[in-house]
Amino acid sequence: MTVRKQAVDVGRHATDVLVTNEDKRSILGWVIERGLLGDPEDRLMQGFCERCCAVGVPLVQGMMMVDTLHPVYEGRTFSWKIDSAEGLKSTEYESSQSGDGARLWQSSPFHYLLRTGASELRRRLEAGHPYDFTILEDLRSEGHTDYFALVHRFDQSTTIGEMDSVCTRWSTSAPGGFSDDHLETLRSLVPGLSLAVKAYSLNRVANSLVEAYLGRDAGRRVLQGHMSRGRAEMISAVLWFSDMRSYTAISESTSPDQILPLLNDYAEAVISAIHGANGDVLKLMGDGTLAIFKSDEAIEACRCALRAESDLRNRLSSLNERRRSADQPVTSIYLGLHIGDVFYGNIGSRDRLDFTVIGPAVNEVGRIASMCRSVDREVLLSANFVDALTPAERERFVSVGRYALRGSSRAQELFTLDPSADEPTC
Repeated sequence: MTVRKQAVDVGRHATDVLVTNEDKRSILGWVIERGLLGDPEDRLMQGFCERCCAVGVPLVQGMMMVDTLHPVYEGRTFSWKIDSAEGLKSTEYESSQSGDGARLWQSSPFHYLLRTGASELRRRLEAGHPYDFTILEDLRSEGHTDYFALVHRFDQSTTIGEMDSVCTRWSTSAPGGFSDDHLETLRSLVPGLSLAVKAYSLNRVANSLVEAYLGRDAGRRVLQGHMSRGRAEMISAVLWFSDMRSYTAISESTSPDQILPLLNDYAEAVISAIHGANGDVLKLMGDGTLAIFKSDEAIEACRCALRAESDLRNRLSSLNERRRSADQPVTSIYLGLHIGDVFYGNIGSRDRLDFTVIGPAVNEVGRIASMCRSVDREVLLSANFVDALTPAERERFVSVGRYALRGSSRAQELFTLDPSADEPTC
């Protein structure tokens, strides 16, 4: 009989079978093994619940919650039901500090446990027992007979952001609820599950942080061990540099509380367009964005950058319409595109490193973007970029002349999009 089939059979019925020490060691050994191998939280939760049921713990539902450190989400939940056709369900939740999220959180058993310092809470759900939390009435109406919640806290020195504990809850529909042996089994095994979940969650936090602050590709490289100062490789890449039109004037004429939303709105449009076309954002410098597009073929990297530029125009159109309707200041984005060889890697001191690109081409793309103001164009491309395209694709662009770029030893011909040219389908 498979673990899954055993779990279904046991979980639906009461059982007087005692969980043996051998069974407990087997489950704990599985949790440790899978935790060391790096199984994600959902697999750990699914396997744990099924194995507990298979040895006689009559679980019908389990839920695990762990906070995280993420720019958007406060944490994640993993919900298991014994007869769910969808299997285990995972969700991400946003802030519990305000609105409906705060109301639900403050009325939960977990909030009570964390606020009072207690580690567990048990409530029988059969007639005659009090229902002091909303979820208890919901579970009772579904036929559950017992509820058991546990909180396993981390030492303050290992707390990251709001991630200071793993919270779990377990329920059964067996007549009479959980036995003392069932509760003791959960008390002895859930800490091991929590430790395995903590290990994977910390890995998730590390990935989220480096990708949010270094960029996706640079973040992956750092986590792979590319951290030595001066370690860099020469790559050929398409370079993107963009900034906001008239940002200084807008910031001087706009109330301070509107500046951050303004920057966030336009950065969201730029970064989403770059990521959607497989580019990597390396730096955010106030209102400026430095990104690269890499490919084995230069023409493909150029096409990705052009797809991002097209997507950005569409996003800006929608964004400006929304901001105008809210009587908020609007602007556009100046963009320079270039292609060249750059060093890609770690630059800095022993105490502070930056994973970025350096080289003449990086300086040139910034100068190209700044020329947009002089020639009154929102997009400028270098001759090297245009030359990497096919003859048919080059017909979309027109020359705006040759210009001496500040810091460059030679004048460069720059191009812009021909507004009369049809945009190719990609």
